Parts: sequence; structure tokens; C-alpha cells
Amino acid sequence: MEKEFRTEHDSVGDLSIDSGAYYGIQTLRAKENFEITGTKLTFAFVRNVVIIKKAAAKVNEDHGLLAREKADAIIAACDEILHGKHRKDFIVDAVQGGAGTSANMNVNEVIANIAIEKLGGKKGDYSIISPNDDVNMEQSTNDVIPTAGKLTVLSLAAELLCELKKLHAALLAKAKEFDGILKMGRTQLQDAVPMRLGQAFRAFATAIARSKDRIETSLAEMRTINMGATAIGTAINAREEYFAHITEELARLTGENLQRAEDLFDGTQNVDCFAAVSGTLKALAVNLSKMSSDLRLMSSGPRTGLGEIILPAKQNGSSIMPGKINPVIPEVVNQVAFLVIGHDVTVTMAAEAGQLELNAFEPVIFYQLFESLRALTGAVRTLSENCIVGIEANRERCAEWVKRSVGIVTALNPYIGYLKAAEIAKESLKTGEPIKEIVLREGLMDAEKLDEVLDPLLLTEPRITHS
Repeated sequence: MEKEFRTEHDSVGDLSIDSGAYYGIQTLRAKENFEITGTKLTFAFVRNVVIIKKAAAKVNEDHGLLAREKADAIIAACDEILHGKHRKDFIVDAVQGGAGTSANMNVNEVIANIAIEKLGGKKGDYSIISPNDDVNMEQSTNDVIPTAGKLTVLSLAAELLCELKKLHAALLAKAKEFDGILKMGRTQLQDAVPMRLGQAFRAFATAIARSKDRIETSLAEMRTINMGATAIGTAINAREEYFAHITEELARLTGENLQRAEDLFDGTQNVDCFAAVSGTLKALAVNLSKMSSDLRLMSSGPRTGLGEIILPAKQNGSSIMPGKINPVIPEVVNQVAFLVIGHDVTVTMAAEAGQLELNAFEPVIFYQLFESLRALTGAVRTLSENCIVGIEANRERCAEWVKRSVGIVTALNPYIGYLKAAEIAKESLKTGEPIKEIVLREGLMDAEKLDEVLDPLLLTEPRITHS
């Protein structure tokens, strides 16, 4: 069966469109112009643009700016999309020229054509419902798109924060479980002084908690929006009734504590708030990657590495080496961290490159920022569920490294001095004679005091040192 087409017209000319499509001519032109990434608009973002359209229609209806029949049809169309229908009609690429106008018009046209059908018309008959004059009434791409971006960051970040809370709890549980296990601390990959395995996991938990707090703080800026600013901040074409109520209606629909920017010019032209959020995601990525690298080192071996912990075996590690198990979960977290750090560079450069009264590069900011949020959410989830909760301690190996190390000699500095302690360390390393035996043999300290000073467990907590 041959497809049927309808013809639509815009200021550029005519275009044939699949008669079954709910998008229109401006959307199709954007699809043809911007075959960039092969990735369509994130549906979470589309949903938030639709929520804005619904809020605008409601305010315009309430204040007599939009006929009730039109407003009700637009709101009903929005509700269909919000319930998951018509996803295939959002076809524009996530990265596009025009500061997001293509994304805005894709939503406007789909809503308009759904509403047209509800009023008994045929798709493309914009004399019934206009994508620009009715669905986009009182709005501009330049206030809709950044607002939708902020709402999407809030929704995606909520999922990430939930997973971070679970990761933090899992790390604290391991910190408690491993608290009595002595291990060697290392600096610059060399033996340092004893510590407890639980302290290592508590440090991981503390870093994650700090990252979570940073992200939550940065999200406050996402709740300041520029709806009503229209093109550049002058509120041109936004009537008083709409201007006064659009933010509160949007807050009601989203459940977010939204407020209008005090300076709408700033709210329209500057997107440093997204760079700030991206920066906190980068910091989280750094902490996650450092932790994952530590887990890989601590589990290295199992026979010829550190072998202090045992990671859960999740899959075969080699197509050629039988029985090999790799630290695949920490490895994928490392890779997500690399991705997010690169995305942060893109977001930073795009935020800086805005010119005069508008930043035209919000599409790539959102493309990268949304992917960072989604990827981090998945990485944190798999790290918690498939790695942290199943980690086991290799108590024997941890004890062996403490026994073999000369790192405890550091505790002798206040009693025999750094130079003498260094001599003893060198001798112990060369001969294999234990630190204690050398000190006793040379009569530098009595046995009872030496046992107290070199007790590895006592060395793992702050204490007042007496000469």
C-alpha cells in the first residue's frame, strides 16, 4: 500500500509530509537539516516541553487569551503525549542549529495536529489550531527550551541522587563489616602505615556523600526559570496575565518550587547554571573513578597482586585464559567517568560561546548533560548492586601485608628520630629482620613500650604521642 502525503507550506516553500505523521513542515525540515548524532530528543526533555505547553494553554485559557475550545484540545493533546503516546513523532536530532527552535516546533506541531483531530479536523489544517499562534502563544523558543532543560535536569538528577544514596549506604555497610581488619595503607603505591580496611570504605562513602551534597546544591539554580522572557528578556508578546501566572502554573504541574528570574535578560542569555551542574557531575565522576581504580588495585591478583579484597565474579574475563575474572564493574564506572569529564568540557565551551542576548548552543549542552546524568545513574546503580554489596575481605592477605611491611617504623620517629628509624627500615628491608627485633637488639626502647608504640591497631587511630 502506497503512503499518502499531505502538503504543508511555510516561509521557505512547500513540502510533502506523510499524512499519518503528527509532526509538520518545520519538524521535517529540521530532520533533513540536522542528521547529526542519530540520537533523537530525550523523551524526558520532550515531556517537559509538553508540560510547559500545557501550563501555557491553561493560563491563556484561564485569562481569556485563548479560546476555551482550543485550549482544552491543546491540553488534551498534551496529556496524550505525557501518557507516552506519539513518541515516534518526535524526530529531530538532539543536536541542532537554531538554539532549540526545531525541538520547540516539533512539539508545537505534534500537539497542534493531535488537537486538530480532536476538534474534527485533519492534520495540517492549522486554521483550526496553529502551532505558532495557539500552541506557542505567549512563548518563545528562548524561554521554553532553557526552562525545559532545567526541568529535565531536575528529573534526571533525582534518579541519580537516589542511586547515590544507595551507594553511600552500601559503602557504609562495608565500612562497618570491615572495620576490624588491618591492612597496609599506601601512598604513591608504596607502603605507608597500617590502617583498617573499614576506614578505606568509609572514606569512599564520605566522598560520595560530599558529591551528592554538591549536586543537590547546584540544582537550586535549576528552579529559577525565564518563562515570560520570550525572545530576549523584554517579555515581548507576553501579556500581563500570562506573565504573572505562567511560573506558578508550571510549578503546580511539575511539583517543583520554581521562581521567575529577577533579571530575565540574564536568565535568557546566560547558561552558566548548566555548567555549574555539569561541574558537580564531573567531580562525582572523579570520585567514582578514583574509587573504582582503588577497588581494582585492592582486588588485583588473585595470586600475584594485592589481593586484599575479592570482588564479585560477574562474568568470564577472557576468551582465551580459562578461569580469569576481571573487575568489569569498576572498569565500566571508570569509562563512564571518562565520558562525563569529556562532556563537561563540551558543556563548558558551549556555555561560554553564547553571544549577546542568547546562547544558541543549548542543544549540545543538553545532549551532553542529559547523557552524563543518565550514564552516571546507570554506573552508580551497577557499582552498588553488582560490586560493592558483594565485596569480600581477604583477611589473611591483609594481615600478611601488614606483617611484611616496614611501614610501622614511622611510629618510632618521636622516640628514636627520623634518621635512626630510616636506618632500621633499610636494615629490615635488606635482611628481613623484623623492626621490633632490631630495636630491641640495639637497646633503643624497652619491650613493653615498643609493643605499645608498634601495635598496628592503635596506629590506625589518632593518638597523642609522648616522648
